[in-house]
Amino acid sequence: MRERLTARVLLFDPADRLLLMKGRLPSDPAGPGAWFTIGGGAEPGESVREAAAREVVEETGFAGVELGPVIWRRTATYRMAEGEPVLFLEHYFVARCAGGEPCRDAWQAHEHELVDDIRWWALPELIATPEPVYPRDIRRLAPDAAAGRWPTEPLIIR
Repeated sequence: MRERLTARVLLFDPADRLLLMKGRLPSDPAGPGAWFTIGGGAEPGESVREAAAREVVEETGFAGVELGPVIWRRTATYRMAEGEPVLFLEHYFVARCAGGEPCRDAWQAHEHELVDDIRWWALPELIATPEPVYPRDIRRLAPDAAAGRWPTEPLIIR
């Protein structure tokens, strides 16, 4: 199975709100949406850290983001739009920015088609929402990430 090196970013603003996107899977574009972190796949020759920095700019328009360490890791198999199963090797970075309204100008066509919303979440609101949020462990672990209580080695999450 093909593997995809993936950078995900827990992007917090000064109020410790977390930026999440709501979208649908390419393999099920008419399916239900779920909230997830910003980020995406590394390009050929690009490190996962470089991919994280690039994805933040492309998906939010925010410059001057302070990119911290990888604090979580996860693997998951997803089907691409063509139906090919791919093993995603996800690296979750913690990052900070000044906040503000995200800009969608650099989004790719498939992002405009599959992403329905992008917004800042206060952590109590995120923890309490009945909506699906991925990764599943984010509600439990995001408060420690926001507070700077990071593991010495990345946690393996669900």
